[in-house]
Amino acid sequence: MNASENKNLILAMVLMLAVWLGFSFLFPPVPKDQQQPVATESVQQGDVKDVKVQPAAESSATMVKDSVASESASVPATESTAPAREIVVETAKYKAVFTTRGARLVSFNLKDYRETAAADSPPVHMYTAGPERYATLRTTGSEGFALSGDTPFESSAPEVVEVAANDMVKLSFVHVAANGMQYVKSYVLHGNQYTIDTTLEMRNNSPTTQRGTINLAMVQHWDDSSKTDSYTFTGPASLVKGKIEEVKIDSLKEGAVTYSQDIGWTSFQNKYFLSVVVPGDKTSERVQIQRNGDAIENLMESPDITLQSGEQRQLSYLVYIGPKDPEQLKAAGHQLDQVVHFGFFNILAQPLFMVLTFFYGFIKNYGISIILLTVLIKLLFWPLTHKSYASMKSMQKLQPEMQKLRDKFKNDKERLNKEMMGLYKTHSVNPLGGCLPMIVQIPVFFALYQVLLNSIALRHAPFAFWLTDLSAKDPYYITPLLMGASMFVQQKMTPTTADPMQAKIFMAMPLIFTFMFLNFPSGLVIYWLVNNLLTILQQYFIHRKAA
Repeated sequence: MNASENKNLILAMVLMLAVWLGFSFLFPPVPKDQQQPVATESVQQGDVKDVKVQPAAESSATMVKDSVASESASVPATESTAPAREIVVETAKYKAVFTTRGARLVSFNLKDYRETAAADSPPVHMYTAGPERYATLRTTGSEGFALSGDTPFESSAPEVVEVAANDMVKLSFVHVAANGMQYVKSYVLHGNQYTIDTTLEMRNNSPTTQRGTINLAMVQHWDDSSKTDSYTFTGPASLVKGKIEEVKIDSLKEGAVTYSQDIGWTSFQNKYFLSVVVPGDKTSERVQIQRNGDAIENLMESPDITLQSGEQRQLSYLVYIGPKDPEQLKAAGHQLDQVVHFGFFNILAQPLFMVLTFFYGFIKNYGISIILLTVLIKLLFWPLTHKSYASMKSMQKLQPEMQKLRDKFKNDKERLNKEMMGLYKTHSVNPLGGCLPMIVQIPVFFALYQVLLNSIALRHAPFAFWLTDLSAKDPYYITPLLMGASMFVQQKMTPTTADPMQAKIFMAMPLIFTFMFLNFPSGLVIYWLVNNLLTILQQYFIHRKAA
């Protein structure tokens, strides 16, 4: 082979190796529905600018029901000894359970999302009722504001609170300390949103000045044995100076991570779900992410607070517990939609996702939407691939003349390469043109892979027949085998050179790709299968025109 053919062969091998290594190491097979529940973690602290939590009275909802008729000094001025009780809140989107012990959240289940694609699968548990040390949205204080996570609060709310779709409910918990400090911790729960407006009102009813700090902590139970796949991030992440900072859980064994400047929010998240807290203006001074045994905590600390006798202060937070749904996150504000990110290929993945959801808005089937997206991509690249395959066809026609040159200059490699280049130039043939379509498709392929694997919209999305989850592999491997067969037909129709080694390498690609695609998301296999079928159709017209 001459230098040009060597380049062509090397490029083909590099492309195959790139796809193989890229998906074997960067994108290993994902255990189906190995979902780690996400709990809200303590919020990162710092000077957060332009972060304002809307008071409940200013909300656009049609009704606010307050579970505490009066939050005045009529509350007994002594430590409460009432036994702890739980309050269940039911909305159309979730079921939450709060406890009066520390006024914390102990359980949170999403009604619109299931653990698996099975019809009888239980809902996704963001927080699961268990030992109270795992209860989240924990409030603690220091010095004059001494509070523990188990501090007893009281609430006049009923055992079960139902929130209609267009309503809000304000759930309030009251605690009066022995030193005269009164605390009212409130949650405003929306019937049609995943956001919870959270406030802590402090009033100094004592005759002396009180000083100290207040912490709010998101607590996430964590078990090292339940780690998810190696390339999807699971753990604490915070918006710091306009950029998302992720903290690997393993690194917390070496010590806590602290942020103290320009913090927008802090969260605990996995592939599809997250819990996040946005501190209100002048609410937090720093955020510390730490591991405490089998719990991950995002601890948000207030600045030093001084309350004179009769003075009061309110700390405000916006809490979001739910899916990584771009629309819900964008509606919540505070740049929460930045968590929907598709990695290195995000610049390509975002427009692909937008087009995919656009098609879904009309068709209501993501499988068909993927097919339409594939057709659109193929149409965009049609001129390029058409020119490439036409160049390959012309290359094939030059084989007799190329063989004559090989025989004539077999002992003069430099002259042979020069003559070959002259032949290519005379006939306007690009010897590397055959690999161009695959080069163009690889970035799109990787980007679409990330969309199908990490988008909450594709999670458990059915297509037809046995394909009930486009984000998971084909359980019967039918589509990968069809894809491999279509790729074999495509390779048979692709013009090749006379070099037997290069021909064998290209013919081995269908087998390699079939093996690789066995554990890929079925939505991605559908994309590649339809793309192959369209390529076969395109090659048919090229052959017919050249005949």
